[in-house]
Amino acid sequence: MNVEYTARKYKLTPGIRKEVETGLDKIRKILGDRFETKVTLAVEKRQHKAEITIDPPNGPIVGIAQTTDMLSAINEALDHLQKQALKHKTKWLSKKRKAAKKFDGQSLEDNIEATLGLAEGATFSVLVHKFPSVARTTEVHLVHARDSVALRPMTLEEAIKEAHFRDKDVFVFRDPKGKLMVLHRMRDGKMELIEAP
Repeated sequence: MNVEYTARKYKLTPGIRKEVETGLDKIRKILGDRFETKVTLAVEKRQHKAEITIDPPNGPIVGIAQTTDMLSAINEALDHLQKQALKHKTKWLSKKRKAAKKFDGQSLEDNIEATLGLAEGATFSVLVHKFPSVARTTEVHLVHARDSVALRPMTLEEAIKEAHFRDKDVFVFRDPKGKLMVLHRMRDGKMELIEAP
């Protein structure tokens, strides 16, 4: 991990460097080692300002804090940076593994915190949906269509003309030999002939 320090009207001490690097180790556990870090420490009008910028592969993350003490400003900036790094990692994981990741009752951010040891032991209540044991069926509405059945025997050509004339998708008739036949108009407009045994 490469850290670049800039100090304005402030003398950088080894204790401050150690505090920054300890905080960055926590962020490195979240995002990995692939980022550059720039730390700017400044004093302006008796206010200590800490600005920490990390540059992971998917865009920069900045933590800024301003207090009366440099150590507390660094800690606030690192806390802000850690929260943003968790959001960044959660967003990245949800995009990358949306289809592969199965939901186990905890949010992805909580899983990351628990994995990294950042969250204390917490319990979560999970609401599970229960499906009914017997699926409800819709009621069948029957309509008797007497005009879809031919009363006299017909040839195939006569049955096709009659089905077109009556504008029916299904037409039942008997051929001259007495065999039961069904004409069915498919969605593409073609007629299908079904011979009953």
